[in-house]
Amino acid sequence: MDIQVRQTLDRITNMLFAGGVNNPITYIEQLSYLIYLKMLDEEEARRAGLQARLLGEEANGNAQPLFPEQAERYRWSNWRFKSGEELVKFVRDEVFPYMASLVKEAPRVAVYFQDARLEVDDPAVLKQVVDEIDTIQFSKMGPDAKGDIFEYLLTYLSTMEGALLGQFRTPKQIRAMMVAMVDPDLGDTIFDPACGTGGFLIDAVEHVLARYSSPELVKEAPIYGETWLENKGWTLEEAKRQIPNLQTYKRGPADRIPTGGWEMLERSVYGFDVSRQMMRIAMMNMVLHGLRNANIKRANTLSETGGLTDEDLKRRYRVILSNPPFAGVLPKDSIRKDLPTKSKKSELLFLGVMMQALAPGGRCAVVLPEGVLFGSTSAHRDLRRKLVHEFELLAVVSLPAGVFKPYAGVKTSVLVFRKPKAERVHATEPATQKVWFYEVRNDGYDPDRVAGGGRVETPEANDIPALLAAWKAYKASGFREPPGVEANAVLEPGTEPPACWWADVERIAENDYSLSAGRYKPLVRKERRQEDPGELIEELLDLEHRIAAGLMDLLREVDPERAAQRNAPKMEEEMK
Repeated sequence: MDIQVRQTLDRITNMLFAGGVNNPITYIEQLSYLIYLKMLDEEEARRAGLQARLLGEEANGNAQPLFPEQAERYRWSNWRFKSGEELVKFVRDEVFPYMASLVKEAPRVAVYFQDARLEVDDPAVLKQVVDEIDTIQFSKMGPDAKGDIFEYLLTYLSTMEGALLGQFRTPKQIRAMMVAMVDPDLGDTIFDPACGTGGFLIDAVEHVLARYSSPELVKEAPIYGETWLENKGWTLEEAKRQIPNLQTYKRGPADRIPTGGWEMLERSVYGFDVSRQMMRIAMMNMVLHGLRNANIKRANTLSETGGLTDEDLKRRYRVILSNPPFAGVLPKDSIRKDLPTKSKKSELLFLGVMMQALAPGGRCAVVLPEGVLFGSTSAHRDLRRKLVHEFELLAVVSLPAGVFKPYAGVKTSVLVFRKPKAERVHATEPATQKVWFYEVRNDGYDPDRVAGGGRVETPEANDIPALLAAWKAYKASGFREPPGVEANAVLEPGTEPPACWWADVERIAENDYSLSAGRYKPLVRKERRQEDPGELIEELLDLEHRIAAGLMDLLREVDPERAAQRNAPKMEEEMK
C-alpha cells in the first residue's frame, strides 16, 4: 500500500480515537460509511463522464443515477465543504437516511445504510476526517490497493480486548492454509455462514484470481504482509533465502479470466453474519476488493427465524470456508428443523449447517473446537458418524493451542471434507475409507509471546508449508494414499516423531468416531538401558542408605530422645 495512503489512514485513526470513537469495530464501521460515500460520488462522476461521451450507457442498465437532480445535495462533492454542527447534522440526519431510502435504485447501498448511525459527534473531528478521506482517489486505485486499505484498517481490531473478537478474525496463516486445501475455482459458489469481516471470502476470491493470471503478473506476498518485508529491508526473494519455509500467498490481476468471469465470480460469493456491524464491515471489504455484487447478508444461519429465505435454505455451495463462533446454546424452538443434528450447541449446529449446505462434489474446511472431535454425548457422536459415513472426511488438521491468542486459548482443529458426487441413499459402506491427521506444532507465530495486540512472528517455525506440500501429494493420489504412518504405530527408538498419520474407518468406528488427532498418534518407543544388574542393585542400596540417613537426621531435629534410643542398640553392637 502507498505510504502516503497509510499515513493518511493513521492520521484519521488518531483523530477518531481522540474524538471518542475508540472501539475498533465502531471505528471501522464509521470510516466505512464515509469511504463508501466518497466512492459512490466518484462512481457517479465516472458515469456522468461516460454519458457525456457515449449516449448509450442506458443499454447496460447501469445509467440510473444515485443522485438525481433533486438529490444532488447528498453527493459527497456537494457537502464535503460544510463544517461545524451543520456538517454533523447534514450527514447524520439527511445523507444517511437518503442512502437508506434507495431500496429500488440501489438495494445493496440501501441495505448497507439501513439503521446506520453517525457516531462521530465532534464537528471538528468529522471535518478533519472528511478532508483526509477527500485526498484519496479511490477510482484511480485497483482492487488490490483498495483491498490493502481495508486489510490495514482491520489490523486495528487487534487492539480490541476480550475473547469476543475471536469470532471476527481468523489469522491469515490459517485462512491461507484452508483456502489452499479446498482450492476454489471459477464457477464455484463460495460460502461462509458466519463470515465476520469476510476474510475467508476475500482470500478465496484472491486464490481464484491468481489462478487466472499470467505467471509473470502474479505477486507473491508473505502472510505477515508487505510492510513486514519493508521493515526487514528484504525483497521477497531475500526473505525466502533467509527463511526457506516462509509461508506466502499469491495475488494476480486475473488477466486470463474469461469474458463474464468477473461478474460470475462476484455473484458466486455468499456470506451471512448475525451482526449488522459485521455485515456492514464485510460488505465494505467486498466493495473495496471490487466485489460490488457479492451476496453479503445479515442472517442467523442456525435459526428458523434468522432471516433466511426459502432460496437461501435450498441453495447448495461448492466451497464452504468458515470459523464459526464456538460458544452459545440456542433455544430448541429457534433451531432450524432441517439440520442433521438435534443439539442446541452452536458449534455442532454450524457443522450441521455446512454439511446440509454442501453441494455434491463440494469441499468444506471449517475450524472447530477440539471438543467437537471427541465429545461423548450422543449428539457429538451421531454427527461425527454421519460426517464419516455420508461425507468423505479427507483431513483433520490439529492446530496449536495458542493459534487464537490473545483472544482465546481454546484448542482447535480444521476439518476438511467433501460431499460425494453420487447419491448414497442405499449405500452400506461409509463414504470415508481413511482419515488423514496432521499435527501443526508451529504456525509461524510464537505460541506464548504477545506484543502489540497480537502474537510475535516466528516465520522460521512454521509447519504449514510442509503440510500443504504433503496435501498436494495426497490430492494427487485421489485422496487414496494419505502420507505418513498408520495410526497408533509403534516406531523404533530415535525415530523423529511424525507430523502426520492416518486411520482407517474401522479404527475410527471402534473409537466412537473420535476424530481427535491425539487418539491415533504414533508412539516412538523409548530405548532400553543396557546396564549391569549388580550396578543397579548397588545404586538402589546406596539410595536406600541416603534416605535412611536423611530420615534419621530429621528425627534428631523433631525428637532427639527417640533418635538417641534408636541409635543405642547400634552403638552397643559396634562396641562388641
